[in-house]
Amino acid sequence: MVGSAGEIAVLFSPLFPTAAVYGSRKPPKLLANPGKHDRFMCSSSSPERSIATEVSGRNSSLTGGSYDFQKATTSLSEILLSSPKKVTLVRHGLSSWNKESRVQGSSDLSVLTEAGAAQAERCRNALAEMHFDECFSSPISRAKSTAEILWHGRDQPVVYLDSLKEVHLYFLEGMKNVDARKQYPEEYRTWREDPSNFCVNGTYPIRQLWQKAQEAWLEILLTPGESFLVVTHKSILRALICTALGLGPERFRAIDVNNGGLCVFSFNIYGEANTCHATTQEQGNLSPT
Repeated sequence: MVGSAGEIAVLFSPLFPTAAVYGSRKPPKLLANPGKHDRFMCSSSSPERSIATEVSGRNSSLTGGSYDFQKATTSLSEILLSSPKKVTLVRHGLSSWNKESRVQGSSDLSVLTEAGAAQAERCRNALAEMHFDECFSSPISRAKSTAEILWHGRDQPVVYLDSLKEVHLYFLEGMKNVDARKQYPEEYRTWREDPSNFCVNGTYPIRQLWQKAQEAWLEILLTPGESFLVVTHKSILRALICTALGLGPERFRAIDVNNGGLCVFSFNIYGEANTCHATTQEQGNLSPT
């Protein structure tokens, strides 16, 4: 499906059975028209957009051949799974620091707002008829609160994984973005423009996040069952999506997931992601796209 300005949209909703991009063990192909920017969005972050998953770009790959999802068949488990798996990823609802435009990172001081709880309720209603064997969540409060709303009324307890915690952003955490830009201009610029090279005392948080994402996928995919719900944060979601598609940390900002947005991956028994689907919340409603 082609959007405006030569954009290519890869579209799906977990509420509908039809996906625009399918895969098997053969790498799924995605043909693109020439465009101005490379970008892959798993849910729209701006209200004027209605498509949830899109790719736009020049006639180059997103990274190392992955523009046509050549690397989407990389195994995340490295061993045969007991069965194919479906994993529904959800970003937590709007938090207090989202609303205040603060850098959140791994801080547990940002809490789910009333609007965020309403987003979680809409997700819960949309997913009510879907069977899930387990719900995994970050233990950080804004994600935990979202998971509790989504999972309300289900029998199994929520499983909290440290590997789903948000990236640690050190001295930037809690700062308003405008203040961080003024007080730490070089560090903030690197974080915004070249996040994979953002470094604090020899530590590269985004590169570490890719390792955590791989650990999380392994924990999830090796769990008995066939359908899982995962509730977590924007940065770790970016890492989860990128690792599933074979994208490296340099593509961190090529992925966007809005509050309450959904992204669904299907995995074959080889641990390879062979379909990617998404849904976004637009103007207070879940929009299948």
